[in-house]
Amino acid sequence: MIKIKLYILFILSFAIYACNGQKSKTEVQPVTSEKDSLNVQSNKNSSDNFSLFPDSNDQIDQVVRTIYQDSKRNIWFGAEGGVFKFNGDLLTQINTIKSESGKSVTIKDITESKDGTLWFAHTDGISSVKGELVTNYYESDGLISNDAWCITPASNGNIWIGTVKGISVFDGQKFTDFKLPEGTIDSTVGISSTTMIHSIQEDSKGTLWLSTNAGLFSYSNNELVNISEKVGIQTNFVNEIFEDKKGTFWISTKKGLYHLNGHKINNITEGKIEDGKGIGSIAEDKNGKIWFVSNQHFLYTYDGGQLIEYEKTENNKGPVIFKIYKDLDDRLWFVGFGGAYRLENGTFVNITQNGPW
Repeated sequence: MIKIKLYILFILSFAIYACNGQKSKTEVQPVTSEKDSLNVQSNKNSSDNFSLFPDSNDQIDQVVRTIYQDSKRNIWFGAEGGVFKFNGDLLTQINTIKSESGKSVTIKDITESKDGTLWFAHTDGISSVKGELVTNYYESDGLISNDAWCITPASNGNIWIGTVKGISVFDGQKFTDFKLPEGTIDSTVGISSTTMIHSIQEDSKGTLWLSTNAGLFSYSNNELVNISEKVGIQTNFVNEIFEDKKGTFWISTKKGLYHLNGHKINNITEGKIEDGKGIGSIAEDKNGKIWFVSNQHFLYTYDGGQLIEYEKTENNKGPVIFKIYKDLDDRLWFVGFGGAYRLENGTFVNITQNGPW
C-alpha cells in the first residue's frame, strides 16, 4: 500500500514576504482575497505553509527552472525556491511541496492531467496539486528515484515520470518501472547516468517520446522503437523533443538541433553552431518560427530557411535560459538563472513579484 503523504488543510494564516526576501511572521488572519487560489498547509501548526507575495520588484526566484500555464490560465513557476503560482491577481508560494524530510525542493517540470490535477517533478520525488489537496510521493511509495527530472500525463490517464534511474509509470495507485536500454554518462554535466531521462512528451497522435542518455525512443501500442537508430541521430544524448503546429518534430541533442518530418531527418545546426553542451529548450512562436537555446547561453531562431542568432546586449539579455515557453496568449517566456522574463517587441521584460503580468 502506498504511503501517500497528504497535506489537506484550509488556510489559517499566511506569511508575508518582506522586501529583503525573508519571511516575517504575522498575526493569524483569514485569507479572503484569493478565493480560488491554492489553499494548502502541512499538518504542522505553522504560518509558513502558505506565502503571499506583496507588490515587489524582487525576482520571483533567482533561479526559475520551468514555467507552465494551466487550463484555468494560472501561471506556475518551478524554481529552486519551490513552486509559485500567479492566478491573475496574486502571486503565492506553495510551501507544502517538500522532501520526505520536510526540506524545500527544486522544481524541474510541471504539467497538468485531464482531470485538472497539477503535477510537479522535483529533487525529492513528485507532487500533485488538486484543489486544496497536495500529495507528495517518494521512493518509499514506489517511485524509482527521488531525483525526478520530467513528468507528463498520458492520454490513458497514467502519469509518466523520468528520473536519473529511469522511468516510473503511476496509475493512481502504484508505480511501475518502465525498462529502457541503458545509455552512457555525459561527463560534461554535473548530474548524469546511464539511465538518465531528460524529457517525456506525448504527441498529438498519442505516441510517447522518451529523450534519454540512450537516445530517442517512441512508445505506442506497447511497442518501443529506438528512433535514434532508425533515423540516424548521431548522439546518445537527447534532451527534448518538440512537436510544432504542422505535426513535425524538433529534437535537441548534444550534437545539434534535428528536424524530423515523417521519416526524413535533418540536422539544421550542423556546421553552423558549435556543439559544446548542445541544444536545450525549444518553442514555436505565433508565426511558426522555432526558438531554441544553444550551449546554455545562446538564443537562436529558425524560420525554415534562415538560422539567426538573437543578439543580446548588456541591457537586453534576459536570463541564462533553462526553458522557453509559449503561453495561451502566444507570449514567449524565458526562465532560468536570473529569474523570469517575457520577450515583447524584441525586448526582454523582467517579470518580478510585481509583474508586469
